[in-house]
Amino acid sequence: MEILQIQYAALCGVALMIGWLLHWVYKWINPPCNGILPPGSMGFPFFGETIQFFKTSPSIHMPDFYKLRMKRYGSVFKTNLVGQPLVISADPEVNRFIFQQEGQLFRSWYPETANTSIGKKSIDEFSGAVQKFVRTFASRLFGLEYLKQELLPELENSMRDSFAEWATKPSIEAHEGATNVMFDLVAKKLIGLDTTKSRELRKNYSAFLQGLVSFPIYFPGTTFYRCMQGRKNMQNIMSDLLRQRLSTPTKKHGDLLDLIVEELQSEKPAIDEKFAIDALVALLFTSFVTMAPTLTLAFKFLSDNPKALEALKEEHEAIVRNRENPDSTFTWEEYKSLTFTALVVNELTRMSNVTPGIFRKTLTDVQVNGYTIPAGWMVMMTPMAIHLNPKYFDNPLNFNPWRWLEESKRSTLHKNFVPFGLGIRACPATEFSKLFIALFLHILVTKYRWKEIKGGEVSRKAVIMFPQGYQIQLLPKA
Repeated sequence: MEILQIQYAALCGVALMIGWLLHWVYKWINPPCNGILPPGSMGFPFFGETIQFFKTSPSIHMPDFYKLRMKRYGSVFKTNLVGQPLVISADPEVNRFIFQQEGQLFRSWYPETANTSIGKKSIDEFSGAVQKFVRTFASRLFGLEYLKQELLPELENSMRDSFAEWATKPSIEAHEGATNVMFDLVAKKLIGLDTTKSRELRKNYSAFLQGLVSFPIYFPGTTFYRCMQGRKNMQNIMSDLLRQRLSTPTKKHGDLLDLIVEELQSEKPAIDEKFAIDALVALLFTSFVTMAPTLTLAFKFLSDNPKALEALKEEHEAIVRNRENPDSTFTWEEYKSLTFTALVVNELTRMSNVTPGIFRKTLTDVQVNGYTIPAGWMVMMTPMAIHLNPKYFDNPLNFNPWRWLEESKRSTLHKNFVPFGLGIRACPATEFSKLFIALFLHILVTKYRWKEIKGGEVSRKAVIMFPQGYQIQLLPKA
């Protein structure tokens, strides 16, 4: 009798466990919502659709993850990535609505692993006085007057030195070289590091990048673990540097870390040391991860499109011919006169789509296209799925700068072109990025030619990759 009671109790326990699991799976598949959720699938419990999301696409085209779901569900659909429910929008009208409602219905947010990697406390506090300080800080690095008067000459000198160094070698890895150019410059302007120290610091960023959107499993050997170790190393370096500066606050170094020290030493600082360290780590990270792939693709696209390369050469060689002194430096007025180069920059940024998405979090239940996005859900706007959609851009995989000149389509193209975001959180480095690419192209086509050595195949896995590398040889023009 006692054995039967034990067996019955065990059976009841198993039944309760199965019932709880079934209920949990049902809730996973059918999240609570005060309305109708957008169509889509939440994937497998815990994993969601993360594996499908990170599946490598063997071309520059948008990954199958987007193509299949857009075909099945439309341009707005729900999913679950790394354990977080979210809605993905590949609809330009919905994206504009989200940008316009910043601070009302949505706020800036990131996947949980990215929050942890970048610094969740810093993201939580990014509002009010803190946001004002950061925007002021960014304007000093990327503002128009600073770009014109101080940064442009330094950019040119730094780039010319880098190109000259490349030209002494039998070949260079284009993506690595472009990354170094960008990172070295920003590390110098931001925290005063010389080239040797900036290269040492950058080693920690590779692991950091790979783990930003990954499963938050902190165990040796996992991607997230390596990400956090890289972050820890970077924070230690930044913390030591900040402490050194704070110990001699009156000594100026001519970089933007001076501004942070001034703020921290003020009577009512808007930020604390932890925020300052996280912000420095994040700024250095975004400086190269967003620009290097675009510059690398410039070599590839121009190599594959001699007509575009020739038009680019003609425009920049004309600038040099029109100078009183051919060896004069590149000016702001020359930059603003570059009509064809502006089209090339548009096309490069359209096709590169260097970030997988722009993330927001709903502050309340939000109605979109007849559906409800519950409060607390993430929304990921994906410019890539718009920029590479033939509905908005004819033959989207063709590098065609002249598409931006078509009068009948110009309005539609610009309306659906958002490589730098929109609204109050639009990228403050937009003009800096365009200038950087234009100057890079100017020096490249007026002083050098190049030939491809090997590699150059492009793939996407949330971000652009060059799995076989991309070796080129840079040769001075005769």
